[in-house]
This record gives sequence, C-alpha cells and structure tokens, in this order.
Amino acid sequence: MLTRRHALAAAGLALVPGIATAAAPDPRWSRAADWSAERRGVSVLVVQGGQVVFEDYRRSGAGDAHELASGTKSFCGVLAAALVQDGLLALDERCADTLTEWRDDPVKAQATVRSLLSLSSGIGPGQIARPPTYAAAVAAPVAGAPGVFRYGPGPFQCFGEMVRRKLAAAGQPDDVLAFLTRRVLAPAGVGVGSWTRQDGQPNMPSGAHLTARDWSRFGVFVMGGGRVGGRPIVDADALAACFRPGPANPGYGLSWWLLRPGLIPPGPRSGINADLTRLTGLPDVRMAAGAGDQRLYLIPDRDLVIVRQADGILASLAGRGAAWSDVDFLTLLLS
Repeated sequence: MLTRRHALAAAGLALVPGIATAAAPDPRWSRAADWSAERRGVSVLVVQGGQVVFEDYRRSGAGDAHELASGTKSFCGVLAAALVQDGLLALDERCADTLTEWRDDPVKAQATVRSLLSLSSGIGPGQIARPPTYAAAVAAPVAGAPGVFRYGPGPFQCFGEMVRRKLAAAGQPDDVLAFLTRRVLAPAGVGVGSWTRQDGQPNMPSGAHLTARDWSRFGVFVMGGGRVGGRPIVDADALAACFRPGPANPGYGLSWWLLRPGLIPPGPRSGINADLTRLTGLPDVRMAAGAGDQRLYLIPDRDLVIVRQADGILASLAGRGAAWSDVDFLTLLLS
C-alpha cells in the first residue's frame, strides 16, 4: 500500500510522454519534505533527469489542486512566447499600440511588453492580494517613473487585456485562458484544477489552482525549452528572455524569479531571500513563487524540477507560524 511518502514507480505515472519514474527516494528529499511540512507544506514533488524521483503529501492527495497564488504570474512569460511564435506579439512592441488609451500618458506610452512583464514599466502594481479587473488595471494611474521594480498584480492584468484584444483583432475567441490552454497547457499535458476569473477573464497574477503533478509538468515543459515531441511550440528566444535578469531587478526576468545575488524580494514575508550566498554553487535557479510559499523551482544545472505547495496562505501573510526560506529548503534538498 502506498504511504503519504513514496516514489511513483508503483503508480507507473509519467509527467509527460517519455518521462519514467524512479524506484526509491533520496533521503535528502525526505528531510526537505519534513522541513516543508513544519511550515504548512502539503506537497513536495521532485523530477530529476526525466524521472519522478520523489513525491510527498501531507493533509492532501496527489489529485488535489492547490492555489498557486502569485505562482500563476509565471504563466504570462510563457504565454507571451506562444504569442510571439504566432506572430501576434513582440516583446519590444509598445503596449500602447494595443492599449490605445495609453498613448497620451508619457509613462504608459513608453511601456513595452518586456518592461511590463519585468515589472519595470512604471505601471501601477495594485494591491497584491486583490487583483483588479483587466479594465481597472488598464485605467489605473501609473505608480511612478519607469526603471524601478514594482511588484504587484496590475501589470499582469494589463497584459491579460493586451492578449484579449490581440486575439479579438486576429479573429480568434478572446478567452485568454482558452488560448493558453490550447497553445501551451494541453500540448504540454498540464491540467488545470480551476482558475479564478473576473468579468469572464482569468486572473493572470493569481488565479490558477493546480495539482503538484500538473505544476511539475509545466516546469518540465518550460525547462525543456517549450518543446512537445521534439518540436518547439513557443518562440525559443522569447522563452529564454523569461530567464534573463531585468534592468530593475537582477533577480527577476519576465514573470519568473531568478535566485541570484542582487535579487530584490517582493516583501518581507515572501520567503524569497535576498541573501543567496549559500546557493552560489547553483547560479541558475529559476522560480515561480506565490503567497503561502507556493514554489516551482527549475534548476537546469541539476536537471531538476521541484514543486512545493502549502496551505494557510492567509496565516503566512500574517506572519504566523515558522518562516519559510528558499535558501534553507534548497540547501536541505540539494546539499
């Protein structure tokens, strides 16, 4: 009988076609899962070298979809890469070419897709826990001069409205999630448990609920260069741009965190550590991160994809319970 902690060999489950499963977990991963569970953790899943090598659940099951919170934001960079491949978008185009009401604002008129998704455009971030509607985000005043890292949901909702308008102009259905599903998620084998919507459109900064397995499938797809069956289904250069440091924050690319020196964290309770000295041996750790310490780590140097999910998001934001640390978790898991 399978216990709460087990390798997947007995289940015979593959993340994507061609990915096998390993026979026994590494004790390091068990230690990391125990540490995670002490901090509201409900799942830890590790994929290495094309194999699911570890899977652990606490107060949860493999089929339970959990809120990704701001881990949702990282879908935006990959969505942009799909639009680039389809000829519907360029990373350096001005947003005001699509959001025409921005043309008369000196800050908004200069914003590009690249600066919007690197959170350096000057567009108002909005309240982190309360994403505005697409329309409200587009109409919101700027937060200040461009070139400053400002973390929040507003830019991602503006991007959602850009995508909606571009799809409509191309004669396609303007449901942003339907497009993301058709172009990226379904081909990559990624299922969605649910996705919060406003005014009929998906919340792009924080709406997704996925199982650990599905989130790891997305990570495998992204770390593999956005390929399915050996064929790229998103633009390779645009996908690579997601993992280049932005001009305002060396620790942030296009909708993805980059765990490297100089990182500017989003806030004191995020668990994202500015002091990364213990990870200097891993210069390329990429991360999707959400409130409550939801995590998807991509570590190309180790061929590793790691998912960590937790409950008690509100308690975490209030600072209750043991503190999360990406450095401590990864040190336990990799040392």
